[in-house]
Amino acid sequence: MTGTIINIITVLLGSALGVTLGGRLTDNMRETVLRGLGLVTLVIGIQMAFQTANILIVLGSVLIGGLLGEWGRLEDRLERLGGWLEARFNRQNAGEESSSRFIQGFVTASLLFCVGPMTILGSIQDGLTGDYRLLTIKAMLDGFAALAFSSSLGIGVAFSSLVILVYQGGLSLLAGQAQSVLSSAMITEMTATGGVLIMGLAFSTLLEIKPIRVGNYLPALVIAPLIVWALTALGLPVAPQF
Repeated sequence: MTGTIINIITVLLGSALGVTLGGRLTDNMRETVLRGLGLVTLVIGIQMAFQTANILIVLGSVLIGGLLGEWGRLEDRLERLGGWLEARFNRQNAGEESSSRFIQGFVTASLLFCVGPMTILGSIQDGLTGDYRLLTIKAMLDGFAALAFSSSLGIGVAFSSLVILVYQGGLSLLAGQAQSVLSSAMITEMTATGGVLIMGLAFSTLLEIKPIRVGNYLPALVIAPLIVWALTALGLPVAPQF
C-alpha cells in the first residue's frame, strides 16, 4: 500500500497546484493543455493495445465488458458519485456548469489514473513483494497530469484519489492474497485491453471527437484474464498459431 499512498499524495498536490494556477490560465491555454494530454494519452493507449498477443481476446473483453458495464450502468454510478461529492464538498454554488466540470474532472481522472499498465503491474508488485518503485514512477506522472487536468477541470480531479485508494490499493491487497493467480499472459491482455479503454478516453473526453461511455467498459479489465484462463484450461493457445 506504500506506493498507493505516495500516488494519492502526488495527485492531491498536483490538483492543488492546478487549481491555484487555473485562474491564471486563459481558456485557450487550458484547451491546449487538455488537447496535448489527449494526444499523448492516445499514443499511450495505442502502444498498450499493440502489446496483445491475440486481438480477439481484447475484442471479446471489450464487447463483453462493455455489455456488462452498460447493464450495470457503471458510468452513471461514477457520475452520481461525482455529483454526490460535488454537492458534499463543493460549496461555491457556481451553478450547473461548475457541477458538470467537477464531475468531468472526477470521472476523467479516475479512469485515466486507474486503467494504465503501471496501475496493474505496480500494484501487483507492491502487493507481492513490497517493491513500490514502479508505483512511485506512476505517482510522479499522475501528479503532473493532475496539475494539468485540475487547471482545466477543477477540484474534482483531486477526488479521484479516492478511486485510486480503493482500486489500486485493492489490487495490492488482492495480489498479496493471490500470488499465483495472474500469469504474464493475463497481465499482457489486461494491459492491452486497458490501452483500448485509454484510447476511448482520449477520443471522448480529452479530444472530444466522439462521446464514448468509457466507464461502462471497465469490466473488460476483468474479462481479459478470465478469457486467457479459459483458453489455457481448454488447452488452447493464447496467441494464434498460423
